[in-house]
Amino acid sequence: MILTTKNKIKNLIVVGDRVLIRPKLTSDKTESGLFLPPGVKEKEKVQSGYVIKAGPGYPIPLPTEEEDRWKGKNEEIKYIPLQAKEGDLAIFLQNGAIEINYRDEKLFIVPQSSILLLERDEGLFE
Repeated sequence: MILTTKNKIKNLIVVGDRVLIRPKLTSDKTESGLFLPPGVKEKEKVQSGYVIKAGPGYPIPLPTEEEDRWKGKNEEIKYIPLQAKEGDLAIFLQNGAIEINYRDEKLFIVPQSSILLLERDEGLFE
């Protein structure tokens, strides 16, 4: 199998209420034309990027009934889904994010609670 950007990310499984975000490319120049040194934009408190994977959400605890424990039921875990979906532009708090390098690509793992705003283009996937 040939390794491409799409299938290397496809094998990742995001856990719980976390979202995997690819940072948005930012300009190294200010609006007035001054060039910024490397790393200045990365130190800002608020970052933006595109959601490339989202976890299943918040797990809902299963009801416990003492009389059913002996039956040995194997029930599926249920989740409250996240608001973030693949393809959304997310604006998130930098201090809540964890930066990783996955196969020479910079990505952020961000909990749902650190995402401030989502922009969704419904026509993007049609």
